[in-house]
Amino acid sequence: MMTQSATNQAIEFHFDFASPFGYFAAHQIDDLAARHGRSVQWRPLLLGAVFKETGARPLTDIPMKAGYARHDIQRTARRLGVPLQMPKPFPFASIAACRAFYWLDETDPEAAKALAKALYQEAFAKGGEISSPQAVVQVAAGLGHDAGQVEAALKDPEVKERLRVVVQSAIEREIFGSPFFLVDGEPFWGHDRMALLEAWLESGGW
Repeated sequence: MMTQSATNQAIEFHFDFASPFGYFAAHQIDDLAARHGRSVQWRPLLLGAVFKETGARPLTDIPMKAGYARHDIQRTARRLGVPLQMPKPFPFASIAACRAFYWLDETDPEAAKALAKALYQEAFAKGGEISSPQAVVQVAAGLGHDAGQVEAALKDPEVKERLRVVVQSAIEREIFGSPFFLVDGEPFWGHDRMALLEAWLESGGW
């Protein structure tokens, strides 16, 4: 059972920009949290680094599971009424997107969240490319950020180190998938666990 002091804690939302189920969760998590008086701490990570620890692979790279995963992604988008156009190539590297996020998050978490949503929109609603630094800079510039500053941030050793620390911390905390939520220390893995997450918030845990 959660304590009274726990009820004000933010929900941690961990995701990879290359995760379609993270994309679906990004459409829902803020509203879910608001229904229970919570805020959300958005935390992108690099599943590639996590997979080196777990030995996992993207579902779409696994024989037999790949076809089901592609079908389920499309089906889930239809169910949610969320636009979906799978990017090519897929999966893709999300290092530049993560660096841009954490550069902004250091001073303006809300701006970082807006950038995360815009990057997801570019990748999975439009089927665009966000793996290259140039693409990330373009999306950020579209939100009014100075292109030169964003470009410099992607090369900044401090920003690179910030991302490295975040990913290492996620691994140490056994955050192994996308999306992955922590609610007052309780872990929930997967977009399909969001209903369970909400039930946990409603009941105070069990």
